[in-house]
Amino acid sequence: MFGLFKKKSEKEKLQEQYSKLLKESHRLSTINRAESDKKAAEADAVARKIEELS
Repeated sequence: MFGLFKKKSEKEKLQEQYSKLLKESHRLSTINRAESDKKAAEADAVARKIEELS
């Protein structure tokens, strides 16, 4: 309850975005491979930003 109003750090936001992009990429992999590859590339870019923050 005390963490209710705690703001997320930039790293936490990026990790959440990375997770969402990977899930979307996986979902698209059976429907549209090109779109799936684009999402995977976006996720890779986010992963690089996470590494830079670490």
